[in-house]
Amino acid sequence: MTLIAHITDLHLRPRGLTCYRFSDTNMLAERALGAVRALDPKVDALIVSGDLTDRDDPREYALARDLFSRFDRPIYLIPGNHDSSEGMRREMRDFPGMSETRDGKIFYSARIGSLRLIALDSHLSGQSQGELGDEQLAWLDRELGHDSTPTLIALHHPPALSGISHMDKIGLVDADALAEVVAPHAQVERLICGHLHRPIIAGFAGKIMTLAPSTGHQVVLDLSEHGPPMFNFEPPAYFLHYHSDKTGVVSHLAYVENFPGPHHFFADPGVTWPGDERG
Repeated sequence: MTLIAHITDLHLRPRGLTCYRFSDTNMLAERALGAVRALDPKVDALIVSGDLTDRDDPREYALARDLFSRFDRPIYLIPGNHDSSEGMRREMRDFPGMSETRDGKIFYSARIGSLRLIALDSHLSGQSQGELGDEQLAWLDRELGHDSTPTLIALHHPPALSGISHMDKIGLVDADALAEVVAPHAQVERLICGHLHRPIIAGFAGKIMTLAPSTGHQVVLDLSEHGPPMFNFEPPAYFLHYHSDKTGVVSHLAYVENFPGPHHFFADPGVTWPGDERG
């Protein structure tokens, strides 16, 4: 059994500052990481799919290093549009894959238990949109061609459209080229993304795309044609990707906050669960 947690869009700020005036992203990121650390069974690894920082500030990366230092499992990072490939490579150089750069981008593969992670860099300098580029796509094609291990592909910008118009305008510009690469490869179990600050599941190139919400603020669900860019404080959450030979990859949305419970379905006196000897 392999269990991987996926969080995204932390938007860390220098200590004492909030994001967009209202969002205490540092506190919310710390709570999310605490929730993942408390899981039982423990995860085998944590994937963070971009926007660790809000402004690519060395102080924000320093806070990320401090938060991640409390985690005793491997952590795999990729840059988002609010980070930069150069800044992440420089400030997070001790993390896996950060030295695996080509054409200025960070992309690499790693084995996590029974799964393979392929981490892609969709950061496009100076832009909110994302792009993988020909060199990275050619590398991905080679990687998928020689290893049939069940695979998760992580990238910040989702390749599938969401219907949230203002976010779709800043999506992945070479999504069609990515589709051509991944479509023939049956071992690609998930594409896991961030960027949209909402939990979204969609099909892409015959695969399943799971898009994790932010650990902080969320984008308002507005499917109208000209919906304005707005955010709110719907409950932060993350994805858990579970894999076994019997199940394949199963993806669970898990909430950061605690809620009332748990309660037994059968609470009447004298009713017991099978194997429960308490009576």
